Amino acid sequence: MKLDLARRLKPLATALSAAVLTFAVGATVMQPSKAEAAGTLRVGLLADLNNYDPMQFSAINFFLIKNLYDSVIDYDDKGNPLPALASSWEIAPDNKSVTLHLRDDVKFQSGNAMDAESVAATLAKAADPQKGKNAYATMAIVKDWTVTDPSTITINMNNPVPDRQILDLLQFLAPIDPAGMDAVETVPAGTGPFLLEDRVVGQSVTLKKNPNYWRPDEPKLDEIVFTIFSDSGAASAALESGSIDLMYSGTSRDAVRLRDAGFQVFQGPGKLVQVFRINTTRAPFTNEKFRQAFNYLMNREAILKAGYAGLGVVTALPWAPVSPAVDDSYTEKYTYDLAKGKAMIDESGLSDAEKSGWKLLTNGGNEESVLISQIVQATLAEIGINIELDVKQGAEMTDAMLGGDFAATFGGIGNVQKFPSRVATNSIYRTKNNPVLGEPHPFPAYVDAIAQVDSAFGEDVQKAYDNLNKVLIESSFAIPTNSYEIGLIVAAPNVSGITLDIDNLLVGRTIEVK
Repeated sequence: MKLDLARRLKPLATALSAAVLTFAVGATVMQPSKAEAAGTLRVGLLADLNNYDPMQFSAINFFLIKNLYDSVIDYDDKGNPLPALASSWEIAPDNKSVTLHLRDDVKFQSGNAMDAESVAATLAKAADPQKGKNAYATMAIVKDWTVTDPSTITINMNNPVPDRQILDLLQFLAPIDPAGMDAVETVPAGTGPFLLEDRVVGQSVTLKKNPNYWRPDEPKLDEIVFTIFSDSGAASAALESGSIDLMYSGTSRDAVRLRDAGFQVFQGPGKLVQVFRINTTRAPFTNEKFRQAFNYLMNREAILKAGYAGLGVVTALPWAPVSPAVDDSYTEKYTYDLAKGKAMIDESGLSDAEKSGWKLLTNGGNEESVLISQIVQATLAEIGINIELDVKQGAEMTDAMLGGDFAATFGGIGNVQKFPSRVATNSIYRTKNNPVLGEPHPFPAYVDAIAQVDSAFGEDVQKAYDNLNKVLIESSFAIPTNSYEIGLIVAAPNVSGITLDIDNLLVGRTIEVK
């Protein structure tokens, strides 16, 4: 299927031109005075929030979570644990519990004290399959918890749990005020550095400084004003005109252009990985050799450059660069090699008709998806495999991808910068109730490999990671191509104090505008 990209992109170009004109004209009335600018950060966004629940860990909420809430512990950008609401913690020698020692000087934005009972109430919400949302899967390791006193709580595990997996739980856990628990979707209830001042649905969100914040000398700002733009191009135009100070979650292509124009670009550790997802229940992908050939047939460098302007790294494994399971030897081994890929396909024994008789599901609403799908289509044509692109958009695309209604498709995966078994939170990598591969899981070696990672200690840890990587390549139900950026920060030269978050959330408390 051929796509007329010029026709598709014309409306976008028109919108960008209009955006530039709008912001150029409006810049003189929108530009604050120097005194105002020192205390106000103006941020451009591409989407409005979903709700104020920190357990709703959706990308559209990333700009708010760390500004309205604090976590029990923090990570630096290398994944090292740092004290936060817990001033210290001890993991038991048997790795079956962790005891938290909470700060006694922290209040929720309501004025209520943050204490062990509020952490217990947050744990109870996270453990509820209906209320826990994205935190629910992380709570699978938890058996129960015990409050010793207002500043001490012990979390007990079902089985011995590796240190890093316990720390991931604590870093993900953002205490919610019990008094505001039931209404947290519509009213924030955290301990964070900012308070909600105003929201105009679909247009803007304004946060003001929390005067009772517990970290000394933070936040640096008096307020943050978020403005929602229709697309990355419009937000970029606003940044160039001086109407905003920072753009969050724009496209890699716009970030590179703005970087070349003198703006600052910050890439965090919480990258996504683009993965060629394969439905192994459908021909020709029931054939192992045919699947494995795609490890060589992915032109990763071309995909990274065309889809993401080169921001990211190529990878043959589903890990962000800071993941403890990273093994660059696989990326070096499985470089783009048409001859090797064709040889493996020839070994598959499939007929020419069987090799070509499938479609590549493509997200027509995402330019990157279209471009990288076309690259794969052209690559396969070079070795005599002619496929069509099955272009879908919106809900139709989402339903097809999450419901397994495809032979193969591209899709990003997250949670791949932390404990390696968290990859199983992504639909194609789930070990149970996998919506694409079905139940029971057709690759028991993969399920066992994830279980080994979850139970490995000492010298067995690296062995478990090595085994998981080997199984991923051999099973080849998903072929990673590259990491790419989510939560990209592009800032004007007068913005400083950017903190890189492990999940690429926007951290406003350290930012200054001069």
